[in-house]
Amino acid sequence: MKTKTKKSKNEEDEKKGKSVPETEKMKAKEYEKELSRLHVELVKLQDWVKDKGLKICIIFEGRDGAGKGGTIKAITERVSPRVFRIVALTAPTEREKSQMYIQRYLPYLPAAGEIVIFDRSWYNRAGVERVMGFCTEEASKKFLKVVPLVEKAIVDSGIILIKYWMEVSQKEQTIRLKSRIGDGRKTWKLSPMDLKSYSRWYDYSRARDEMFLATDTNHAPWFVAHSDDKKKVRLNIITHLLSMVPYKSIHHAKVKLPKRQEPGNYVDPDYPYKYIRELY
Repeated sequence: MKTKTKKSKNEEDEKKGKSVPETEKMKAKEYEKELSRLHVELVKLQDWVKDKGLKICIIFEGRDGAGKGGTIKAITERVSPRVFRIVALTAPTEREKSQMYIQRYLPYLPAAGEIVIFDRSWYNRAGVERVMGFCTEEASKKFLKVVPLVEKAIVDSGIILIKYWMEVSQKEQTIRLKSRIGDGRKTWKLSPMDLKSYSRWYDYSRARDEMFLATDTNHAPWFVAHSDDKKKVRLNIITHLLSMVPYKSIHHAKVKLPKRQEPGNYVDPDYPYKYIRELY
C-alpha cells in the first residue's frame, strides 16, 4: 500500500482546517533585506506599467486574519498611490443593492497605466454574503455561474487579472484574532462580523471549495498562498506577482539636483507661526 508523503499529508490537513507542522519563521533582518530588493522590482514594474499603458487588476481573498491587509501594505508602501490603487469597499448602499451585483465594482477597474488591488472583491457574494445569509443560495449560485463570463470579458478587454487566495490555518487564525482583542491598534479589525464568521470555519470551507470549482478558470485562475508565516507569504506573493507581468527596467536620466537660487532681497518674515509642541 502506497504511503502518503509528508507534503501531501500536510496539504490534506490544511484543507480539513487542521494545523500543520510549523516551519522555521523567517528572521526580521532577512525579511527586510528581501523586501527591500523586491520593492525595487515593484518600482520597475510600476514604471513599465505606466510606460506601456498596462492595466492590472489584483484580487485578494481569504478568511479573516489571513493577512490580506499586511500583504497589500507590503506591496504598496514604496510605490505611487496614483499607479497602485487600493480598493476596499464598504457595505453596499440601498441603491447599490438594487443594482446588478457586479456593477458597483466595475468603476474601480484599472485604466491604462494603473494597477488596482481589491482588498476583497466581487467574491464577497461567494463567501461572506453566502455564509452569513446576506444573499440567497440562488443568488450565490447564479453569481458562480456568471462570474467566469464577466472575468472573461474583463481579460478580453486587455486587463491582466490576478486572483490570490490566502490560506490560513485554524490555529494561526485564532492567534491573530485573539491578538486584536487587547491591542488598541488592531481593535478596528475585529468586527462583530469577524466573530460570527470565526465560528463558521467549515461553512466558509465549503463556500471556498465551490468558489474554486466554479471560478478557477484558464483565463482567470486562482493562486493559493499559505499565510501562516506573514513574512514569507508577503515575499512569496510579491515574487509571484512580478513573475506574472513580464517587465523591463525603463531608462531614466541620472538625477542631479539643480543649484538653489540666491536669496536676493528675501527676508524671513517675523510671523507668529503656530508651531506644534515637540514632545519627541
